[in-house]
Amino acid sequence: MEKKLLIAFDNSENAMKAVEVVGDTFTKDHKVTILSIIPDTAAVCSICGSELSPHFMSQKDAFCAMEERHKTIMKEAQEKARQLLIKKGFPSENIALKITTIIKGVAKDIVHESMSGYDTVVMGRRGISSVKEFFLGSVSHKVISISKDISILVVE
Repeated sequence: MEKKLLIAFDNSENAMKAVEVVGDTFTKDHKVTILSIIPDTAAVCSICGSELSPHFMSQKDAFCAMEERHKTIMKEAQEKARQLLIKKGFPSENIALKITTIIKGVAKDIVHESMSGYDTVVMGRRGISSVKEFFLGSVSHKVISISKDISILVVE
């Protein structure tokens, strides 16, 4: 039975550390998916009408272009992570890149994806302040809290 790893990747320093840990720790026969979840701005960019503020309407083109740039940056970052895994010995055919838009929330979307046959989720711990973490919680904490029947590796 093949082993499958899901790397939750947000292009942060800790996300890249998670990729390094996978490359250094896991056997090279694992199938790896690098998953990034980004905001769904396409819906906002397609809306025209009174429900949007005049200020947003005046800046809409710049906002939508910026979000396209964000997708491009994420694809480039994922490719960098993929190349790191290849350099560490993973066959390129064992590495998949996946970018999806938020559906229920980043943590819930990671857990939902993990339920499609993954053995382990690997993710970086974000360096937010303890006050923010108390009120908002971190994505890694939420993933740990709502996951069932899957191993979670949080990399610092």
